[in-house]
Amino acid sequence: MNVEKLSQLKQILTDMKKGYDIVSGGYNTIRDLSQGNFSLHEVFLDGLLKVSPTVQKYRKVADIIAFQVSIVKEYKSASGIFKQSNLFNDGEMVYLDKVYDNLFKKSLKNLDDLATVITAGQLRMSDDERLKAIDGIYDDMQDKLTFLRHFNKTTGVLAVQRAKQQSEVSRLQKLYDVTN
Repeated sequence: MNVEKLSQLKQILTDMKKGYDIVSGGYNTIRDLSQGNFSLHEVFLDGLLKVSPTVQKYRKVADIIAFQVSIVKEYKSASGIFKQSNLFNDGEMVYLDKVYDNLFKKSLKNLDDLATVITAGQLRMSDDERLKAIDGIYDDMQDKLTFLRHFNKTTGVLAVQRAKQQSEVSRLQKLYDVTN
C-alpha cells in the first residue's frame, strides 16, 4: 500500500512538473511575443522620428525658403522707397513698419515650423504627414508673399497719387505765384 501511494505521488509529481513546464513555456512565449510587439512598436515609433530623403528633398521646401528671401527683399526695398519718398507721415510709416514686422515674424515662424518638420528626432510623423505639413507651410508662405506684393502695390499707388497731388499743388502755386 505504501509502495502504491509512493507510486501515485511520483505520478502526481511528474504531472505537476509537466503542468509547470507547460505554464512556464506559455508564459515565456507570451512574454517574448509581447516584448517583440513592444520592439516592433519601438521600431515603428523611432522610424517616425526619422525624416526620409524624399521629404528633405521635397521641392516645396526650397520654394518656402525662396518665398522667405523674396519677402525680406521686397519688404525692405519697398520700405526704403516709401521712407525716402517723404510722401507718408510718421504715423503712416509706423503703420507700414508694423505691417512689415508682423509679416516678417510670421514668416520666420513658418521657417521654424519647416525646420521642425524636416529635422529628424523632432516630431513623430509619417512621410505623408510631413509632406502635408510642408504643403500647409508652403501655402501660408505663398499667401504671405501675395499679401506683401498686394500691400506694396496698393501703397505704391497711394505714393504715386500723393506725388502727383504734390506736383499739381506745386505747379498751381507757381502758376498763381503763391508762396507758403
